[in-house]
Amino acid sequence: MTDLADRRGVNTTVYQPAEDSGLLAKAAVGRVSGRVLEVGTGSGWVSEQLVRKTDADVVASDLNPHACRQAAKRAAALREEGERGFQVVRGNLVSPFRDDSFDAVAFNPPYLPADPDAERDDWMETALTGGEDGRAVIDPFLDAVGRVLKPEGEALLLVSSLSGYDDVLDRAEANGFSHEVVVQESYPFETLTVLALK
Repeated sequence: MTDLADRRGVNTTVYQPAEDSGLLAKAAVGRVSGRVLEVGTGSGWVSEQLVRKTDADVVASDLNPHACRQAAKRAAALREEGERGFQVVRGNLVSPFRDDSFDAVAFNPPYLPADPDAERDDWMETALTGGEDGRAVIDPFLDAVGRVLKPEGEALLLVSSLSGYDDVLDRAEANGFSHEVVVQESYPFETLTVLALK
């Protein structure tokens, strides 16, 4: 696995819950309801939290087939416990979904800046790195997410200070979104913020 994966203490093909996952779940619980999409679900942990702690009808998606399988197992385990579970869809960002499909969309994107010459040749690096500026996945998400949100819907986006917080806000505004900070935590090398975009 890559050094990035080792830095996060993760040596699998699927991103496992970390501080950023917990922050996104904390922001979403108590805020989302109706039909909710988690983009880039990884192991499905955030979707599980939404099922357990909200009344939302949750759909989880990921580009990584290994993540989809792991999330589907998590959803099946919930159903075995008598919980509702959640649907898992393999796809790139919001491309598999119809217009005006969701009341909320939550996303913990790959945001670590990476060497532009580095190959994105394994699933863990794809889950962690966001190109040279950290926004290679964030920008296309901001350009597309408005299509799948219902008129009063909102997107919850986790943003790292490492990927240019002000640049993310500018891109969100350029796509017609207003924004507010839902929750923010600082760590030794970065500040993580979950934004609500409407």
